[in-house]
Amino acid sequence: MKTPQAPATPVPGAVPKIRQISASQPLQWLLLGVRDMVRSGWLSVAHGAVLALFGAALFAVARQKFWLLAGAFSGFLVVAPVLATSLYAMSRALERQSPIRLALLRDTWMGWQQSRFVERGGYWCLVRFGILLALAGTGWVLTSAALITLMAPAPIHTPVDFLRHVVLARNHYLFEVWLSMGGILVAPIFASSVVSMPLMLDRRITLLDAVLTSWRVVLANPLPMAVWSGLIMLLVLMGFATLLTGLVVVVPVLGHASWHAYRELVDASHLPERTASQAPR
Repeated sequence: MKTPQAPATPVPGAVPKIRQISASQPLQWLLLGVRDMVRSGWLSVAHGAVLALFGAALFAVARQKFWLLAGAFSGFLVVAPVLATSLYAMSRALERQSPIRLALLRDTWMGWQQSRFVERGGYWCLVRFGILLALAGTGWVLTSAALITLMAPAPIHTPVDFLRHVVLARNHYLFEVWLSMGGILVAPIFASSVVSMPLMLDRRITLLDAVLTSWRVVLANPLPMAVWSGLIMLLVLMGFATLLTGLVVVVPVLGHASWHAYRELVDASHLPERTASQAPR
C-alpha cells in the first residue's frame, strides 16, 4: 500500500507572477460578475440579501445615531473581501464546471475548523486575514464616531444632520478631514486585499506573500486599480442610496467580479491548489 503524501507546502517568498492589464478591464470583470451571479442563482443573490437585511437591522437599531452608522456603513468596504469569500468559491466552481450547492458554501466557511496546527500556507491564513480586516473595520468605526461626535458643530442623529452639519457645513472642514482619514485607512487595505482573499482561497500561499502579491498588483496596474476602486465605491454608494435594496445585486456582482480580477491579474499556476483534502489536519 502506498503511503499518503503530505499536502504540498508553499515555499516562503514564492510570490505569483503579476500581469498588466488595460484600464477598461474592470468593466469586463463586472460583466463576468453578473454572469456568475445569474449562473449561481439564489445562493449568490442570498449573500446580497443577507447583507442588506443586516444593514437594515443596523439602521433600525441605531437610526438616531447616524454618527455611528456613517462609520459602520463606510467600514463595510474594509471587511467586504472577507464577506465575499464564498462568492469567490462559487466563481471558482463555475470555472471548473462544478455544481453550486450549499455544501460548497459550508465547506468554504467551515474549512478552517479542520486545522489542528498552524501550518505555513494553511487555511488559517484566511482566518487571520479576516480578523485583521475586522479589527481595521472596527477601528475605523470607532475613529469615525469619535471624530464626528467631537468635531461636529451640532449633534448628529439623522442622515439630514450629517448632511447639514458635516457635508454642507460652511467654514468647517470636518467632512474633508473625515474623508481624508477614511482614505488613509482604506487605501492600504484595498492594496493589501484586492486579490489576497481569492488568492489564499485558491492556492496554498502564506498570508504575507498573498498581501505582497496584492500590493504588487496595485503597483503594476495603478490606473486599472484606480478605476476598479472607483467602480466599487460607486456601486456600493448606489446600493446604499437605494435604501440598501441595491446591495442584493451589488454584493454578489462585486464578489464574483473580484474573483475574475484575481484570475486575470495573477498567475499562480506554479503554486499548489488549496482543496479540501489539503486542509491541514
